[in-house]
Amino acid sequence: MIEDSQYSKDVLYPELMDRLDTEDIERKKRAALRAIRRRKRRKKLLLKLYVRIGVLFFGLIAAIFLIFITVRKIMSLKNPEIANESLFGVIEHVFVEESPEEEEEEPEPIVYSAFPNEFTKGFGEDVTGQFAILVDVNNDTILAQREANTRMYPASMTKVLTLLVAAEHVNDLDDKFTIDMDILSYSYNHDCSMVGFQENEVVTVRDLLYGTILPSGADAAIGLACYVAGSHEAFVEMMNQKLQELGLSDSAHFTNCVGLYDDDHYCTAYDMAMIMEAAMDNELCRQVLGTRKYTTSSTALHPNGIEISNLFLRRIEDKDCGVEFMGGKTGYVHESGNCAVSYAVTPDGNAYICVIANAMGNWRCIYDHVAVYKQFFDTADYVPSSAAEIEDQIEQDRNEEAVEKANE
Repeated sequence: MIEDSQYSKDVLYPELMDRLDTEDIERKKRAALRAIRRRKRRKKLLLKLYVRIGVLFFGLIAAIFLIFITVRKIMSLKNPEIANESLFGVIEHVFVEESPEEEEEEPEPIVYSAFPNEFTKGFGEDVTGQFAILVDVNNDTILAQREANTRMYPASMTKVLTLLVAAEHVNDLDDKFTIDMDILSYSYNHDCSMVGFQENEVVTVRDLLYGTILPSGADAAIGLACYVAGSHEAFVEMMNQKLQELGLSDSAHFTNCVGLYDDDHYCTAYDMAMIMEAAMDNELCRQVLGTRKYTTSSTALHPNGIEISNLFLRRIEDKDCGVEFMGGKTGYVHESGNCAVSYAVTPDGNAYICVIANAMGNWRCIYDHVAVYKQFFDTADYVPSSAAEIEDQIEQDRNEEAVEKANE
């Protein structure tokens, strides 16, 4: 017989203890599993909440953007200025416009300049022009000058700036323009040189460009001004703005696009050299200024066009000066005398600009250029010509020109 105390101690107690330990472990396992499931459910709930918030946020932004676009279109139809100046412009800047770093900056205008140095010379007696300058374009150097910074009247050299301003604003050279009686009356009343266009003649913009320079046609120049700016007066404002852009407005100011005398229409020989340099940097201007002959387009009034030629290039082309002339423009009014600006290149590729103003005669202005270029670029054969020798040469040139005109 087993005693109760012995059974309890040796059998029942260890069995009870084992059972209690097993139940405790199971309880802890179940509790741990419940905790894990709760955490998983919490994470799923949070994830769903974040997704819903994100969808709601981006939906709200999209709605605002669509509302902005719709309102902007409505406002633009009603009043474009209000739409542009409204608060929506700020929103558009944030959502639509590129960042400032990506925007292209407009190039600053080129300011042309040239400076004298210790080697700058004067001109000899064989150069009769009161105002004269020779500029080394490649080195921005004044090689020689005479009253180059004194105010003068540029006459038809003005048309170099007329050409430059127009060339920067025309897009279609084949576009048409109708010559009206106001243009012709202005030209006739001021005794201007003309291409020969007639009232109601429909010409191309290209014709106006070449007509402005080659025969120095006032009818072409004023037509070009009206085509570009709507009126002669508005175009002159553009010309003076260009002078300011070139850094010349302190010493130059124009009142017309033709070159007619006006006390407030002036510049210096230096200014004209810088204007010529700017023009020759423009491809279209360079082509026009360097063209010897051109025939205008066929019209009802001129079926065969009008043949025109560059007076400066025609008169100087057979003079051996040691340079190749790439462009030129003459001018004359009584108050300015005979004048001309030229652009020439030496065999080594260097470019030079010469301006002569208030010379003793139209042919003498050409020979002033010859003397300048020979002095500097044909030095081996250069011998200053006497006044009598130059007059003999001029007389011969006049006779040859008369024969050429008679044969045209």
